Amino acid sequence: MILSLVLPVAFANAMYLQIEGPINATLQQNGAINLGKIGPGESFYILASANTTNASGVLINKGWDTLEPVSLPAGWVAQASPLYENPMKIKITTASFTPNGTYTMTIRAVNVGNYSKLGNLTITAYINVSTNVFTASVSPTNLTVGVGQPGDLNITINNTGASDDPFLINVTGLPAWNNPVEVIAPHDKVSHFIYQVSSNEPGQYPFNVTINSTTSALLHTTFKIRLAVQESVLSDYNATGQGLLLSPVIYEPVYALMQFLNYVYNLIAGV
Repeated sequence: MILSLVLPVAFANAMYLQIEGPINATLQQNGAINLGKIGPGESFYILASANTTNASGVLINKGWDTLEPVSLPAGWVAQASPLYENPMKIKITTASFTPNGTYTMTIRAVNVGNYSKLGNLTITAYINVSTNVFTASVSPTNLTVGVGQPGDLNITINNTGASDDPFLINVTGLPAWNNPVEVIAPHDKVSHFIYQVSSNEPGQYPFNVTINSTTSALLHTTFKIRLAVQESVLSDYNATGQGLLLSPVIYEPVYALMQFLNYVYNLIAGV
């Protein structure tokens, strides 16, 4: 019982580094942390508080001045945290050719000039590289709209990796359609988006919706969707003024009335 009371006090009286992202943890000198997983070619941030305690347990506000890399896997690059920011934030980008597996990094919190008598605190960070860092879904898979009318696709992205790099939603196979949309799906969150499609010509259109990382060609998934574009009285109203009948014969009386009203309106308006 006495031992269980002593350990937390000893911990509180030592220098520490409070990690705030991509996960939360409190580490002492030579501590280790597993940051989760990342896709090859993606970037992620390690965030840490600048506050700590000295060896006597006294709180040192903004005692750490920067967070910097000591060692990284081959081909990886990092940007050290700017001096005196809080929280500190180091950006690490994995190499695009990194095979799947667990990789080790050494990170250091620095008290520049040892002004607060903290020196440096070094930790080891592990991260798993995998092409399986997100899942997605698109619904409905069969969508029916009127001519020129937009239809909503509900897109869900579950980002299980440590990166906040953007995703790109794009459509291929839909005539005259080129409207890619970049979205942010934060790490460890499920995000929902609406993507609209349409066509100005009636018909059946099978097409693909692709969701991919903007920073890694290896991270993508594709869904097959079918768009049915149907004519309607409303969508054909303007066409009737030109004498065009695009819908079934059953609508002809309605079209005749619309054309007559259109004629009367133009006559009154002096068009």
